[in-house]
Amino acid sequence: MDHLQRTRLEFTRQATGFATSTATTDRQQTQRFIEAMGPDSKGLVLDVACGPGIITSELAAIAREVVAFDLTPEMLTRAQERCEKAGRRNVTFKEGSATDLPFSENSFDAVATRLSFHHFQEPGNVLGEMLRVVKVGGTLVVADVVSSEDNGKSALHNAIERLRDPSHVRMLPVSELIALMRAQSLSIAKQDTWDMRREFEEWVGIIANPERVNPLRTIMRALAQGGIEAGIGLSIVGGSIVFFHRWHLIVARKN
Repeated sequence: MDHLQRTRLEFTRQATGFATSTATTDRQQTQRFIEAMGPDSKGLVLDVACGPGIITSELAAIAREVVAFDLTPEMLTRAQERCEKAGRRNVTFKEGSATDLPFSENSFDAVATRLSFHHFQEPGNVLGEMLRVVKVGGTLVVADVVSSEDNGKSALHNAIERLRDPSHVRMLPVSELIALMRAQSLSIAKQDTWDMRREFEEWVGIIANPERVNPLRTIMRALAQGGIEAGIGLSIVGGSIVFFHRWHLIVARKN
């Protein structure tokens, strides 16, 4: 099974959990993302790896038109259902891989992606495709969970994430995420970082695969009890396994 097949399989399984998770649907985070896009959010916008349409639907409330793009048909179905429920009629849904966007150069006023870069084997290539299809002077917004700048902590964090979801490739440290942007000669206009508290049971509930849960619970509890926090504040609080995901958002302009 290649990586795209694995990703499609995983997110077909996760479509329901992802669409309803309190962490992914948090309105404050959604608004933070859309506000960061600025005036270009009112034009023609591409939502890359749109998932169940959480960002898509909110963007469609203010944009002239939104294109929702995702690898997984089940995610696009959920996105369409969300948009229809909200009365959004200015959204087009298209299936495909972010490594080969089926759009012309300089097509969009803004291109955005959220919670996707850690699933890409070559995130620099995806960023290059996003850059290709956005207009000169247009806006790119990337937001993802990041890992520690400490190599050991970053490796452990990513190992934990891969045990939960084998379509996970790597959550980058902030420095590497910024380096990807600069390698494309993008002008970085804004950055923002924040932490979101996660609870183990909610986090593993999204993947809808009980066979992975017990071994992962045992590993993470043992790490926490041993004082190993993996760069994510892994700990036991009131008997429950808790940690945080650190988000980093970058707004850039195409020169």
